[in-house]
Amino acid sequence: MVTLSNMSRASVSRYPAPHSAASREFLSFMLDGQEYGLDCARVQELKLLGSLERFAADGEIIGGVALSHGVIMPVVDMRAGGAPVTERPAPDTDVIILRLSSGIVGMVVESVTGIVHVRMDAVQPLPGGGYLIGMARVDGRKVVLIDIDRLMSLSPRRPLRAA
Repeated sequence: MVTLSNMSRASVSRYPAPHSAASREFLSFMLDGQEYGLDCARVQELKLLGSLERFAADGEIIGGVALSHGVIMPVVDMRAGGAPVTERPAPDTDVIILRLSSGIVGMVVESVTGIVHVRMDAVQPLPGGGYLIGMARVDGRKVVLIDIDRLMSLSPRRPLRAA
């Protein structure tokens, strides 16, 4: 697991870049035993949940509201995954602060695993498309690549728990 306290994006573990101009960097993270990746260009910073000033933590608003560097942002707990979670997340829970077309959003994940370089011509499409870019194999691991702007623009079908 990557420790996020006082961490810059440049200090996250990086896997060797392939010698191809057609590769992109993705921040990889874990959710329910599956590794996912999102475009590093969308990542503003990595934080620990305990370092965010949270002033609304309950209710049906996406998962809570927090303040970071003077910016108020919704916090989405991606770990919920459909099953009700009764425990409050630990203060050392990983949060990815994203700069999306719709604004700044905090995304709670199980753990950030690093930065992976993916050759886009080697990405296998996944059925359903939508917010899924496809699946890439990186050093023997399967990483599901997501279009985070599309994913975060979806309306929740049910209330999400507070992060």
